Amino acid sequence: MNITLYGIPNCDTVKKARAWLAGRGIAYAFHDYKKAGAEPATLRRWVDAVGWETLLNRAGPTFRNLPDGQKADLDADKVLAIMQAHTSTIKRPVVTRDGAVVLVGFQPDAWDKHFA
Repeated sequence: MNITLYGIPNCDTVKKARAWLAGRGIAYAFHDYKKAGAEPATLRRWVDAVGWETLLNRAGPTFRNLPDGQKADLDADKVLAIMQAHTSTIKRPVVTRDGAVVLVGFQPDAWDKHFA
């Protein structure tokens, strides 16, 4: 089983997720959006798998501070462009297993069920 956790190291939610994984001895690779970016093909696969509505972090300041025109009339292609340009608009963390998205965001109950 090949698990990758995608996020930003100083994000509190990512820190909680990493501590949760470490506390259960679950090995994973960490992909730092700030240093390594987000590949367009990877983002497309994620959007196709979970939908852009699930993947887009509308609550964060990066999205809220975008010009209104960029936030209007959203669709998958527009959201993909925003996420590519502003990786902080990707909900964190995203967890993949063998390349497929399995979890978006950190909710301990969901993670307990998934990794049981």
